[in-house]
Amino acid sequence: MTERSTPLFLRAVRGEPVERTPIWVMRQAGRYLPEYREVRSKTTFLGLCKSPELAAEVTLQPIRRFALDAAIIFSDILVPVEAMGIPLDYNPGPVLGRTTRSKEDIDALTIPDPVKDMGFVMDAIRMFIREMPDTPILGFAGAPFTLAAYMIEGAGSKNYAVTKQFLYEQPKQARRLLAKLARTVSDHLIAQVEAGAAAVQIFDSWAGHLSRDDYLTFALPFTIEIVDNVKKAGAPIIVFAKGAHSSLDELSQCGADVLGVDWTLPLDVAAEMTKQRVALQGNLDPCVLLGPVENIERQVQRILNEAQAIEKGHVFNLGHGILPPTPPEHMAALVDAVKRNGRRRTP
Repeated sequence: MTERSTPLFLRAVRGEPVERTPIWVMRQAGRYLPEYREVRSKTTFLGLCKSPELAAEVTLQPIRRFALDAAIIFSDILVPVEAMGIPLDYNPGPVLGRTTRSKEDIDALTIPDPVKDMGFVMDAIRMFIREMPDTPILGFAGAPFTLAAYMIEGAGSKNYAVTKQFLYEQPKQARRLLAKLARTVSDHLIAQVEAGAAAVQIFDSWAGHLSRDDYLTFALPFTIEIVDNVKKAGAPIIVFAKGAHSSLDELSQCGADVLGVDWTLPLDVAAEMTKQRVALQGNLDPCVLLGPVENIERQVQRILNEAQAIEKGHVFNLGHGILPPTPPEHMAALVDAVKRNGRRRTP
């Protein structure tokens, strides 16, 4: 494959020259799209995740509509948790059938076989590639701390107090749980790469709830373990630890190719904090897409200006997932603005 025929997204994450900044959006397949809602009305959320045909279809929808530079497979970060033996439902957010708060609870968790127990994810990736072979598709998984937080709390939380109490009172058992999750996530990501995922992203959505010391103790070591394992599969790795700004220096040394940055930290500041070790991804506030198109244009230009400070590479994205009330025409305006104004980059 020649340099110009290699997709923009892949060149950007590898720090190679690009004609313009590539763009994809977290949760780009989802409730803001009427075509997604039509598919979703026919099944449950988990049913959609577990149907390769339907998951591939909703993964394709934003690419057909907006011609984004990368897709991300439609799934959920808690799919591996269910495969470990935890009952899972959505009402509307995730509700786990039991909590994990003791040695016995952790002992009861199995290490799933990703192909046997989560093969529907890999099947969906292959179906997408057959339909749209020229668009790179990302696989993904949750980071151990974020998954453990759901397992300990039994659902989402405003402050993750029960999770932190578990970390402080039972640090040995916490590390056993996190190690088990690191192995599960590693296997799941490698299977996605083997199915054809061009890159993978690790989501540590609740990292910002931890102090710097707790993040470096209970979260980052297990993310590093996953990166070390998955690197051998050969695909670029993106780590998005939302809110973990105080640890960006350490994160930039975790072995990932790209770090995602949320909207609260300017990209030029992030480039300085990471000492230009990695490419950066982000970081428009998702709420900007709820406002007027003129402001979307201004905010895109601001971020592209900040991104000029990045030496390694830049992938345009939101600072977190797109919000369900987002008008699709505003998403179209975002993609158009990035494609018109995206920076040529020659590292």
